[in-house]
Order: sequence, then structure tokens, then C-alpha cells
Amino acid sequence: MTRQTSTPPSSQRLIKKYPNRRLYDTQSSTYITLADIKRLVLDNAAFQVVDAKSGEDLTRSILLQIILEEETGGVPMFSANALAQIIRFYGHAMQGVMGTFLEKNIQVLMDIQDRMSEQSQGLYQQHFGPEAWAQLMNVQTPALQNMMSNYLEQSRSLFVQMQDQMQDQTRNMFAGFPFPGQGSPDEGKKKK
Repeated sequence: MTRQTSTPPSSQRLIKKYPNRRLYDTQSSTYITLADIKRLVLDNAAFQVVDAKSGEDLTRSILLQIILEEETGGVPMFSANALAQIIRFYGHAMQGVMGTFLEKNIQVLMDIQDRMSEQSQGLYQQHFGPEAWAQLMNVQTPALQNMMSNYLEQSRSLFVQMQDQMQDQTRNMFAGFPFPGQGSPDEGKKKK
């Protein structure tokens, strides 16, 4: 784990984690729990969790703890197969690409949700709560599945394109070197 000792900006809430595993919110001057940190996340509050002694940034590990609790407590978001696939990317050449790919896909899903929320407000002049969204999703499951299927196909195509571009860039970078099974660089040009 990389040791970072950054100081959060003044607008960012600072939470200190003590050796006894307690979390101290410096803004409210109280001890808080992971549930309180989850609430900060849900409220889009900017915060940073640091080790009280070393100053090491622990924000990611605290967020991972919250995800673990969510995954074990209710209906999991990730299947065992999906988690295994994610683990396989660690140490792989595509690890950095995969992180960016997942982050962008999550952002796209959030944008879709925001647009749907805005459109529903325009139609119904009210804000949908979680229960209303659940009912809407139950009624709209076929349409949503179709939309998600199209989205996933576009996402897959984008990922394949990125992979192809990386392979082409790598081939161009090492054009003067013969690769096993590839023949000479000139043979590859004749085939195209």
C-alpha cells in the first residue's frame, strides 16, 4: 500500500482513525462509525480519512470496508464471478485501463440516472424517492434491460476498440523487432 500523507483542503472534512479502530470527525469533534461515513458518501460530502498517528491516507480502505459490509449485509452488487474477474486484473497489464474503464462506466450509469430523475421531475413535478424508483424499475424492467443491454454492448465495443488501439500502438512502437509467429515486420504490411 502506498503511504500518502496529504493534508485535505480546508473544505474537505478530516476524519482521523485511531489505533483502537475508532474514527474521529474533526469537524463535529465526535467519534463516528462506518455508517456515518457511508452517510457522508451518500450526501456527497468531501472527506478524507487519515491515520491519526502516521497521517497515512486511509480513505480508500475505509470505503472498501463499507463496500464489504454492503456486499455481506444485503443484496450483493457483485457476483462471485465478477469479483474473481476483478481480482484477475490486479498485476495484469490492463489493470490501469480496467480501473479507468469501470470508473467511466459507473459515471455513465450515474448520468443516466440523473437524466431519468430530471425527466421524471419534469413529468410529475416531484422528486422520486428510493421506493418510487424501485416501483418504476419493477414496471420498466424489460425496457431497462434492453437499455442496459445496448449500453453494455457499446461499452464492450469501446473496450475492444481501446484494446485494439493499444495493440496497434505497441506494434508501431516495436515495428523494427520481429515477434515470434509474426514473421518480419514487412510481411505484416503485405498481408494488410
